[in-house]
Amino acid sequence: MKRNYFIALEHYENNTPLALPDVIEQLAFNEQGLIPVITQDASTGSMLMFAWMNKDALRKTLATGRMTYWSRSRQQLWVKGETSGHTQKLIAMSFDCDGDAILCQVEQQGAACHTGRRSCFYLQVEADKQQVRVSGDRA
Repeated sequence: MKRNYFIALEHYENNTPLALPDVIEQLAFNEQGLIPVITQDASTGSMLMFAWMNKDALRKTLATGRMTYWSRSRQQLWVKGETSGHTQKLIAMSFDCDGDAILCQVEQQGAACHTGRRSCFYLQVEADKQQVRVSGDRA
């Protein structure tokens, strides 16, 4: 049913408005009530991190403009930067064509990664050498 909703959107004209609460209800949250979120630096386009949101985290992010995720390890909402000071201000949000992933563009203050690096994606695969290189600046 939800998949049909997003298939139907493929035929909509550009700039057709849709009610946000209706679209949220059609998103493909998994069995745990979670949906994957990729967070991207709005100014540079670099990928900062991957996390999960439930509906409460999504609604809180939209209401406050502060990125709020679901912490699977702590089983609670997690406002990015609440304890570290490394905050993420929501600049733009979009849903993918299947309604099963969210892309958030943010203004990042400080490190996005718990290691102190700007991005969580600091392990660079070098397939031709069959190795992984640690890279990435610390914020």
